Amino acid sequence: MRVRLIMLLVIFIFLGGDPAPVSSWDASTPSSEAVSGSDSAEEEQLTLGQLRQKYADTFKTNGPSTKKVALTFDDVPDPRYTPQVLDVLSKYNVRATFFIVGSRAEKHPDLVKRIVKEGHMVGNHSYNHPEFSKLSMNAFRKQILHTGDIIRRLAGYTPKMIRPPYGDINEEQLRWAAKQHYSIVNWNVDSLDWKGLSKEQVKDNILSAVKPGSIVLQHAGGGVGSNLNGTIEALPEIIEELHNRGYELVTLDEMLGLPKAKD
Repeated sequence: MRVRLIMLLVIFIFLGGDPAPVSSWDASTPSSEAVSGSDSAEEEQLTLGQLRQKYADTFKTNGPSTKKVALTFDDVPDPRYTPQVLDVLSKYNVRATFFIVGSRAEKHPDLVKRIVKEGHMVGNHSYNHPEFSKLSMNAFRKQILHTGDIIRRLAGYTPKMIRPPYGDINEEQLRWAAKQHYSIVNWNVDSLDWKGLSKEQVKDNILSAVKPGSIVLQHAGGGVGSNLNGTIEALPEIIEELHNRGYELVTLDEMLGLPKAKD
């Protein structure tokens, strides 16, 4: 048998064959044409920066380059910090924008009513602060619609503006938001106050980065054990310095020229 195999191999080579190792081809490996077709079928995953460019009318991170700044506060209402932020804003006659978490609004409805009564704008910050890009479309829609209903009952209107928790959203969710006439509003100045920073650190993070048309991210609520004392202590000096620099402090609807209520 061994002699016969050797003879067959000699004949094969003599006739011009080129025996290749078995491992060079595997029936389970798709052809290059099939792989290419598969890649093109998958939707390209765009970065947040690319999404902002592609959906510029819907996805905002700053306003026009005018001497206006919008102070925004996430994760409200929170009885530990929201009233203190409101007290400072009232003292300086400043209007800001607060992004409401639906589950917290249900627990502290009077704080939402106070925010609105004192002239501030409110936006939608989800029901329980999930990372949107990890949700199914159905779960994402429920987060927005349920929270919108809660805010409407307390504030008198359904917010047009949504701020995704962690600033994170995917393209399918953005397309839905655009069709439903929502605006996605993130920020371009981050205080990083959620880290429990000191007054001076919060102040420096904001004042060193602010420019005409800036949208500033701060927090007036947080999780268990969070420490936002740096924000509370820094806020009066931030307001004073921005006024000294000639900035007008406005709500997001004033900054972006958009209605606060969804049509």
